[in-house]
Amino acid sequence: MKLERYKLIFLIAGLIGVLIIASPALTGFIHFPSGERLSELYLLGSGNMMANYPFNIAVGQNNSVNVGVTNQLGSSAYYVLYVELKNQTDPFPNATTESPSSLPPLYEYRFFASNDQTWESKLNFTVSAATFSESQSIIKVLTINNFAFNANKPAEWDATDKTFTYQLLFELWTYNTKTSSVTYNNRYVNLQLNLTQSS
Repeated sequence: MKLERYKLIFLIAGLIGVLIIASPALTGFIHFPSGERLSELYLLGSGNMMANYPFNIAVGQNNSVNVGVTNQLGSSAYYVLYVELKNQTDPFPNATTESPSSLPPLYEYRFFASNDQTWESKLNFTVSAATFSESQSIIKVLTINNFAFNANKPAEWDATDKTFTYQLLFELWTYNTKTSSVTYNNRYVNLQLNLTQSS
């Protein structure tokens, strides 16, 4: 091999070494594209696992889930998390138009989370009063974290699944500094429930 080829190999290896050594300093000048900035919303069942969610619930029965938010927006954020009660005909939020549901919130969490911080809280809920007929159930009072709410939410009997289907809907909103108001973050999760007359 000729001497010129060795010089070229040493020159290339030297340049690569200089770039590797200088890379921490270069990050101040070169901005690489970052991943998608978002907020992660999740529900966990008993034992803080992605399992063992309450499904068959009875009047007077205590139930719980853990709800959490991880801030990956790149900066601190102020959040509002609304908890709503949905039946099988109520609309979900619309992901295409980024519109929230039209349901009134029963309960809310308000909290700050810095970038890469996870906020988590236990949500306890009980159907405190309900009525039943052959074709319909009505949740009269829903208690969330020891606060009772007049829900008056009906659900029709589903003969196929043999259920009175409800859902707890969790919608995530963030404070928008441009509008000085909270806006829907296009993130929601739901917990499907079957109301039974006995546990």
